[in-house]
Amino acid sequence: MNIYVGNLSYNMTDEDLEKMFQEFGTVSEAKIITDRDTGRSKGFGFVEMPNQAEGDEAIKELDGKEIDGRNIKVNVAKPKEDRPRRRERY
Repeated sequence: MNIYVGNLSYNMTDEDLEKMFQEFGTVSEAKIITDRDTGRSKGFGFVEMPNQAEGDEAIKELDGKEIDGRNIKVNVAKPKEDRPRRRERY
C-alpha cells in the first residue's frame, strides 16, 4: 500500500521516514519529495508498505501525531490519475 505523509519537517530524511514506519511493519520504500531545482524537501513524502494491515495500523497511529514539532498528516496515497492536474507554468 502506498501511504502519503504530509506536513513533515524539512529536516526529515528518507531514512527517518522509513524508521518511523518500520515500527508498524515492513517498509519497501520511503521517499521524501524534494524540489527539483534546490534539492530541498517539499515537506511531504510517500511510504510503500507491502502488508495492508500494517499500513492501516501505521496510518491510524501516525495521522495527527506530532513529529519534530509538526502534526503530520498520514493517509492512503491517491493514485496519480485521481489527483487534479496542475496547470503548466508559462
